[in-house]
Amino acid sequence: MESFSLILAIVVVTALAFDFTNGFHDTANAMATTISTGAMRPKVAVAMSAVLNLVGAFLSVEVANTISKGLVDEAGVRPEVIFAALVGAILWNLLTWLVGLPSSSSHALMGGLIGATIASAGVGAVHGDVLVTKVLIPAIAAPLVAGIAAMFATRLTYSLGKKADGKASEKGYRAGQIASAGLVSLAHGTNDAQKTMGVITLALVAGGAVAPDSDPPLWVILSAGLAIALGTYLGGWRIIRTMGKGLTDLQPQQGFAAQTSAATVILASSHLGFSLSTTHSVSGSVMGAGLGRKGGVVRWSTATRMFVAWALTLPAAALVGALAEYVTGFGDWGTAVVAVFLVASSAVIWKLSRREVIDHTNVNAAEETEPAGVVTTAMAAVTPPPPAGGTASEESLPTFPAQAEAEREAAATTTTSTPV
Repeated sequence: MESFSLILAIVVVTALAFDFTNGFHDTANAMATTISTGAMRPKVAVAMSAVLNLVGAFLSVEVANTISKGLVDEAGVRPEVIFAALVGAILWNLLTWLVGLPSSSSHALMGGLIGATIASAGVGAVHGDVLVTKVLIPAIAAPLVAGIAAMFATRLTYSLGKKADGKASEKGYRAGQIASAGLVSLAHGTNDAQKTMGVITLALVAGGAVAPDSDPPLWVILSAGLAIALGTYLGGWRIIRTMGKGLTDLQPQQGFAAQTSAATVILASSHLGFSLSTTHSVSGSVMGAGLGRKGGVVRWSTATRMFVAWALTLPAAALVGALAEYVTGFGDWGTAVVAVFLVASSAVIWKLSRREVIDHTNVNAAEETEPAGVVTTAMAAVTPPPPAGGTASEESLPTFPAQAEAEREAAATTTTSTPV
């Protein structure tokens, strides 16, 4: 190692802080459905996820290389630029965590890096082809592919389990959920931990500490894996509640289908070097699993807020990153101002979060259900009734009060409109 300046040390510490926020921000991706269906106790679930995230960090460096070598021009990036990018990413992660929205930590990092790089070296320093093919296209495709796969997987699991004993089947799917949740955690480590590795490696190259085009050093891989594992263990309970209870109510069959579909998409993208959002993949699979169950629905008001957050993530983080880079351009005192602003803002957000504490003791508390909307009513109206004299199967039972109310209203409407 040729040199390791103070600013480079600050960048590395800030990158690990981002990795920590990434861990607790994205724990929901792996464990929300497992916790919400009762397959695992909350603290045990996040502990298992933390360990597997750490293991996954050592399995590949393809995504890290996409960030450190492909997204921006290394020659136009200074350590201060990367510091500014991380400020934008961390603040966006904390804000979305405060309101319990599962936005993409990956896109927050990409946005911050793009904004800071443009402010420092101009638009030409961003490789547009890499941005489109390995960031933007996967951002759109991932939730669609995962959602469709989860919807069909859910339908298949219910179809295959029609004649199975209800309790035995549920127990089996809960076990399957634990395995699939572990797979998602492993996949998350292979994808998201690497993004911090890529950023640190980019900073080391910019600061002259390692040669250009280098792979992440072992200490970078280890520290990034530990940071994301620690963040994962702390839980991110606000987003776990939204993902597990806010989007839809899942049965074990649906949870298994959702997690398996998401893990497949994430692992495939990691192998190809795509900087995929695990949040987009898992959210898409959860919604697909919700719609895959007969009579199942998605709480579209929550989903709409989530979609808005997704759309704002890249530009919002880019704007903060660009402003932070502008201030750091004034020299050491500018960098100090940005650092103080980051710490103060983080403290304020933490203080606000204490007004309503959500942790492992109340993460499965019932969410307020939204009124039945057009989609909910339509899905409920086409649900076939149980056979006369028989009992409804688990598959056709309503999953939450809004759906039950919609079915009663639909039945009442049909009764009053039938000619006498």
